Amino acid sequence: MIRRTVLRAALMAACLTPLTLQPLAAQEASPAVTQPQAENPARVLLVGNSYLYYNDSLHNHLRRMVMAGTEVEPQYKSATIGGARLDHHNIDWLTQPGAIGVEEPFELVILQGHSNAALSEKNQTRYMEAAKAATALIAERGGKVALYMPHAYVDPHKSADPENIRANERFYTEAGNELDAIVIPVALAFEEAYKRRPDMALHKDYDGSHPSLLGSFLAAATAYATLYGADPVGNEYDYFGKVGAEDAAFLQEIARDTVNAYFGR
Repeated sequence: MIRRTVLRAALMAACLTPLTLQPLAAQEASPAVTQPQAENPARVLLVGNSYLYYNDSLHNHLRRMVMAGTEVEPQYKSATIGGARLDHHNIDWLTQPGAIGVEEPFELVILQGHSNAALSEKNQTRYMEAAKAATALIAERGGKVALYMPHAYVDPHKSADPENIRANERFYTEAGNELDAIVIPVALAFEEAYKRRPDMALHKDYDGSHPSLLGSFLAAATAYATLYGADPVGNEYDYFGKVGAEDAAFLQEIARDTVNAYFGR
């Protein structure tokens, strides 16, 4: 395992106003990670909103990385609703074998809630109620759950705040521990990437919320490392040449280091 990288950089995007975080020692300690890691799932459902479907859909990027880097022959499906919260989705119907074209039960369901799910007590409660119900239902059908820790807002988003990333980190880690669910630490990968290359634009510059293509590529590499226990560095998938070799190698390294650091603490 790679020696832990301290994740305490400010979020900043190219052409966006830089943000500064307090020193890590001054912040609330991050919770330990107790949930499981790699599962090597072959039948995967992603449930979420536009954070998943932007840039040709996260499930396509992740599936192609899996096909390029493992012997798993994956079946991936994605169910997304713009601006949706987790409780907007009919998890019961989506996970019924055959309902959306996958005849056997999904081995893993990735749950991506609203981007502000961690940012208020009301939103946290709403997310957890939906996540608990979904986890119980999915377990009855023989599957497991992964929680998608979303990247934080940056300027010019009206809710951009340097503390949001710590809120995401604490909330999703604690939720994963409680639900015995894998957590995909996308938020921390974005943070580490901005720390090392503040000029890289992982967000859309017009809203400071949705991922750019490079942001989606990083999210996919982070999910790949988390769910398959595989080192993404050197994976040949580059979105058919649309992600340059230097950027792909950098983002793969960020994904590897972030996942190792997160699960190693």
